[in-house]
Parts: sequence; C-alpha cells; structure tokens
Amino acid sequence: MTTHWRQMGLKDIDAAFEVAAVAHESLPERREIFAERLSLFPKGCLVLETGGRVVGYALSHPIKRFQPPALDSLLGQIAPEADDYYIHDVAILPEARGGQAQAAVRYLLGIAADYESASLVSVYGTAGFWGRFGFEPAVQDMTQKLAPYGDSAVYMLKAM
Repeated sequence: MTTHWRQMGLKDIDAAFEVAAVAHESLPERREIFAERLSLFPKGCLVLETGGRVVGYALSHPIKRFQPPALDSLLGQIAPEADDYYIHDVAILPEARGGQAQAAVRYLLGIAADYESASLVSVYGTAGFWGRFGFEPAVQDMTQKLAPYGDSAVYMLKAM
C-alpha cells in the first residue's frame, strides 16, 4: 500500500480534522480553521494518504514574522506584507508515523524559500525534530503568545 503526500482538497477537511482530534487532543482547533487555511493558501495545505485514507495533514501559510496566529483563530486574510512562512501544523496518526513528516517539511520549506524566514510553534517536545531542518528557538520573547500551547511550546525560526 503506497503512502504519499498530496494537495489538500475541500473533500479532505473532515478527515484532516479527525486526524487533528487524535494528534492534538489537548490543542483542539475548529474545522473552520482547516477550511480557511485551505481557502487562503491552498498550496500550503497537504494530506498524507495511504490506501485512500487520510492519515496526516500539513497546514502552512505566510505571516508577518513574530506574529503567529493564536491557537484556534481565523486569519481573515494573508497579510500582504508577510515576510515569514508559518508552518501551522504537521500531524500524522500514530500508526502512520515513521519518516513521513520529513517529506512534508521539505516540501513546505521549498515554498518558504520565497520568504525571509520560516517559523512554527514546536509542541510536545518536538524542537529536536525541527532543529534537524535548521529551525532554532527564537530570541524574541513569545511567552504570552505561546501560553495556550502549553509550557513546553517553543517558537522557532529558520532564516531562508
């Protein structure tokens, strides 16, 4: 059975939302978040599919540096002066993990090459994973913005 990343479509939103409910039980976001990200920046939205079943997803979009959206908040629009590529989420069901995230991150960093930097909020102790792609903890204090993500959240940046 082949497993591959592909562009997310409208028909994938419910399945991606279900993956999020498993992968991010303590960091829930509404279904509307997925739909809005897809409508605003479709090339930054992917699903991981195996045997016709969605087992993972990635959401990403441009932002202004050091201004990540609050958890579970709508963007409204992509800021015209966006200078940073924000990786909102890469999530994969536990049974489908095993190197799959790397391909999605490489793809997203290809899009990020058009921006001055890329950023993300690392949760669940994943800073080491992101560090392998050149992300480093940001020097700027982001404590207030990161509070909803939990004590171990780290805002990370990568110069492009």
